[in-house]
Amino acid sequence: MKLLARALRLCEFGRQASSRRLVAGRGCVGPRRGCCAPIQVVGPRADLLPSGACITGRIMRPDDANVAGNVHGGTILKMIEEAGAIISTRHCNSQNGERCVAALARVERTDFLSPMCIGEVAHVSAEITYTSKHSVEVQVNVMSENILTGAKKLTNKATLWYVPLSLKNVDKVLEVPPVVYSRQEQEEEGRKRYEAQKLERMETKWRNGDIVQPVLNPEPNTVSYSQSSLIHLVGPSDCTLHGFVHGGVTMKLMDEVAGIVAARHCKTNIVTASVDAINFHDKIRKGCVITISGRMTFTSNKSMEIEVLVDADPVVDSSQKRYRAASAFFTYVSLSQEGRSLPVPQLVPETEDEKKRFEEGKGRYLQMKAKRQGHTEPQP
Repeated sequence: MKLLARALRLCEFGRQASSRRLVAGRGCVGPRRGCCAPIQVVGPRADLLPSGACITGRIMRPDDANVAGNVHGGTILKMIEEAGAIISTRHCNSQNGERCVAALARVERTDFLSPMCIGEVAHVSAEITYTSKHSVEVQVNVMSENILTGAKKLTNKATLWYVPLSLKNVDKVLEVPPVVYSRQEQEEEGRKRYEAQKLERMETKWRNGDIVQPVLNPEPNTVSYSQSSLIHLVGPSDCTLHGFVHGGVTMKLMDEVAGIVAARHCKTNIVTASVDAINFHDKIRKGCVITISGRMTFTSNKSMEIEVLVDADPVVDSSQKRYRAASAFFTYVSLSQEGRSLPVPQLVPETEDEKKRFEEGKGRYLQMKAKRQGHTEPQP
């Protein structure tokens, strides 16, 4: 209670200080979300766009973390998406025209650089870095703060893509107001990122047609042994005011299922290490029943790759069929009670499809390992 009281005092001090610095009426403050307000760019910050930034923050509570006190990756992903949705929706409504809400289309690879614990404050900052005709790129950074010592550390960096949907018809995608770039290179680099993610999103949509089937009496360390599913009825609290699910809610559920798969496989404390690109193929509407399925695809000596698929079933609308709504690959690591990484039991693929997915996962693992080491190609 003392820790929480001190956190609340610090938050109140921060809000009072912010109100003296920011333009009145432009920020928004909530009792649980912290504060969100545009920052006026002052001084020679040529690397920042004039669209401003969004900052949110809140203290991590026990229900945000696992039994070991580490904050769930899904909790952090949800906060990242909330900040991205605020700044992109604000930008898309910055000019006179048809009002809209920004919907999440894709999250690029997100690495969990450092664990966050109960009692720490998460500071999430979002900034628009590129706009195309119908989409917005948002860069998000997450910092954790120990409010007893004041120590801060970077925990996450993420890139998200949003599209503006009309409030009159959420199936209609509107045009995005342009931004003014301080350097020509910014726009060119952003266009390359836009084209690359657009291509990858389409490729992922076409190859994710299969479903996870249950198997009776599976053997330990096989794909079937740890695969898991969660069925969730989408209610009003999961949705925007316009009747479709928040991207952050979906990501949190995906991380929960991936965590169950990882825990079943290695039977130790596990934490999210990274998330490959999360693609949102279609909107999920209020009243749908969604099935989030996870299965192990690859294991290295100390990491596990888990594929997570989200299927939506519009049970209240018989004219619509079940469809694939989102997909991603999560990477988990196993930790000892002291927080040290542990060896992971090696996955035993049985079917030809499982062996194929294992080799594909191995390729992604080697490619990412080579990038971390500064090489362009995986080394044997």
